[in-house]
Amino acid sequence: MEATTARFRLCEAFSMTLSIRNQLPGTVTAVTTGEAMASVKVRLAGGQDVTAAITADAVKDLALAEGSAVRALVKSTEVALATGPVEGISIRNQLAGSVTEVSTGGAMASVKVSVEGGELTAAITKDAVEDLGLKPGTAVVALIKSTEISVSAA
Repeated sequence: MEATTARFRLCEAFSMTLSIRNQLPGTVTAVTTGEAMASVKVRLAGGQDVTAAITADAVKDLALAEGSAVRALVKSTEVALATGPVEGISIRNQLAGSVTEVSTGGAMASVKVSVEGGELTAAITKDAVEDLGLKPGTAVVALIKSTEISVSAA
């Protein structure tokens, strides 16, 4: 365990730039730790709540507790979009927003979504963009599984 803490402290000493586009600032509001995994609830800067499922070791290494300043990190490939709230689904993190930009390629698209307090990018198929009729101004809901949200100390 000391080696893990030492690695974390070494990483703290260096500012890391990540390829993860979605980095949303927030504050931990609750931590529920099990034997191996933990559920961390984060209130984002825009007032929305998200839940991250991370290891219990990560909670300890990051010294996460209620009130901790953090960043919720989500790869753009792990963000799904819907044109309205979705019920009857296990995905707990649903952030309402509005499309600000759509960039399409041959098969894939990058969709930027403005949410309260920040911006998300979703990498989805070009077919999905067309089927959902996504364009700037379209109201959407970003769907993110708890297991796909990482947490970093702010």
